[in-house]
Amino acid sequence: MYDYGDKKEKLEDFFRDAVKRGVCIAFSGGVDSSLLLAAACRERGRSGGTVFGVMFDTFLHTRGDEEAARRVSMECGADFAVLPVNELDNPAVLDNPRDRCYQCKKYLFARLMEFAEKHGCAVVVDGTNADDLKAYRPGLRALSELGVLSPLKEAGFTKGDVRRMAEEFGISAAGKPSNSCLATRLPYGERLDATVLKRIAEGEEFLSELGFGTVRIRVHGPVARIELLPEQFSLFLNLREEIAARLKEFGFLYITLDAEGFRSGSMDLEG
Repeated sequence: MYDYGDKKEKLEDFFRDAVKRGVCIAFSGGVDSSLLLAAACRERGRSGGTVFGVMFDTFLHTRGDEEAARRVSMECGADFAVLPVNELDNPAVLDNPRDRCYQCKKYLFARLMEFAEKHGCAVVVDGTNADDLKAYRPGLRALSELGVLSPLKEAGFTKGDVRRMAEEFGISAAGKPSNSCLATRLPYGERLDATVLKRIAEGEEFLSELGFGTVRIRVHGPVARIELLPEQFSLFLNLREEIAARLKEFGFLYITLDAEGFRSGSMDLEG
């Protein structure tokens, strides 16, 4: 097991080679990909090379992330690009099968590989970290098949390590809550509908504006099951009437608070 210093050294070593060959980072504006972009740009500043941060503009990720991504790119001094991709054009994603994450990652990153080749980047990376290996992540197989590299995972970075190094670098996204694909809010096998996804995104944005840092709205037919950090349950109860009324305006019929709190991948327990 590497200690924190060893992990940092391994990450720096990776980018020392990668930037010379041209590196393209799948960049969401979150803390994992922001750290990768910052580390790559630091190395580029020392030895030259090419660094692109590329954000997917998709139906399954909230649009609010683009502003944060642009801000972090400017902080790092990276080249920034937005790659429009509609995952719902792919029937293998639209039907929301249990391997949806695999199908989606394959669809998205195949296009990122094309972008990288066009812009002279031989290395394509994503922000998977070591903690991601503890959960059901079928998308990791797609990355491996395409030759996408995950330097945080390979160096042994946990989420805590990532946040620690991001704070050391002064990255604005260091304390940003993790987010995930909107399709994870629906049960497997339920066909993805753009209207429902928009409703979920608007509902989560509303809750975030009320002060809930980590929030998921999982949808089961007419029921909106809200996952929050347990320490924010009291805030939810104080605002429950306002929350219920607003979410019903978005089209949810029943509003519930999950007593177990936020759990990454909780929909994986079904089926």
